[in-house]
Amino acid sequence: MKFLPLIWSGIWRKPGRTVLIFLQVGVAFALFGVLQGLKTGIEHSVAAARADLLIVHSKLSFLFAPLPLGLLETIRTVPGVKLAIPVDIFGATYQKPEQRLGVVAIRPDDDWPSAFTYTIPPEALAAFKKSRTAALVRVELAKKYGWKVGDHIPLQSTTAQQNGSTDWAFDVVGTFTDSDVGGGGDIIVINYDYLDEARHLNKGTVQHFNVEAVDAAHAVAVADEIDRRFANSAHETKSESLRELAQTEVQSIGDLNFLIRSIVGATLFALLFSTSTMMMQSLRERSAEFAVLKTIGFSDRAMFLLVLSEALVLCIFAAAFGLALATLVFPFASRFVPGIAMPGIVVVVGLGFAVVVALISASVPAVRAARLQVVAALSER
Repeated sequence: MKFLPLIWSGIWRKPGRTVLIFLQVGVAFALFGVLQGLKTGIEHSVAAARADLLIVHSKLSFLFAPLPLGLLETIRTVPGVKLAIPVDIFGATYQKPEQRLGVVAIRPDDDWPSAFTYTIPPEALAAFKKSRTAALVRVELAKKYGWKVGDHIPLQSTTAQQNGSTDWAFDVVGTFTDSDVGGGGDIIVINYDYLDEARHLNKGTVQHFNVEAVDAAHAVAVADEIDRRFANSAHETKSESLRELAQTEVQSIGDLNFLIRSIVGATLFALLFSTSTMMMQSLRERSAEFAVLKTIGFSDRAMFLLVLSEALVLCIFAAAFGLALATLVFPFASRFVPGIAMPGIVVVVGLGFAVVVALISASVPAVRAARLQVVAALSER
């Protein structure tokens, strides 16, 4: 402890250089923390996605190959199917072209919300069943436009009605929340039968079916059986759980672990190069000071530890600052990537990396300081 003032004064001998090193290390470890938090958030999203909820869509295309509504009864007879709900989706705009939202049309059978990730108040569910033009609005969307129960909302869409009009209107009867961390967005839910009767094209078809399996452990077998029943037919299906869809989206990005390791590795390598250069420059500037310390009794070992200690203190404090900065960013980032967080192990690993960076970058200057010849160093003054 008695050498702390000496270490502290050595660190701040050149304030400009110290601040520069501090910022370099801090930014590097802030990036490390954010990337690890992003990875945690994505893994959380995949783990939170329901494995028992299947999306049964056309094998040809998820969006552009509708399935006949008649497939519903066959799907419901598959062993292990608890609930099957037809779903159709189309896009619409509110008052301006940029005010886009998604319209999800469902058939409000009993317990239909269990085949979705929606949480809906009982009174809203009851009101939704009573009116064919009823709409349930996602809570965030209702706040965005100031909608409330009883409002009549006009929408425009490329989905035309039988009379050729592309104008649609629905009555807000309640709001809902969506627990699908990969979903969300501006969504309203309407009655499928009303949509199917009113529209001009694609009557009697749906985009997909939401199928809830009795047991998540057997969901894969249920999905395989559904696809087997429609194999070699005019409407072959592909059944995937929400978790499988989430995993597919992650895999489309690439090997996330490899990408993060590559970025962190490149950042730490560049950091090592820059900090080592600055530490060597510091040694050259302070060679006379180190020679004086040796003259008054500091051993080679003490000199070695002194230089290492300066690097350790600076790097650890800078890394802690960077990790803390990353933690402060997460509440804002969680709006876009739910579940993003920094596990305690990331902080420990980050500080461990900071120690490694300090030891490697300061090892050569520390050895040179320990081997410094007093006479040669003072003669250069």
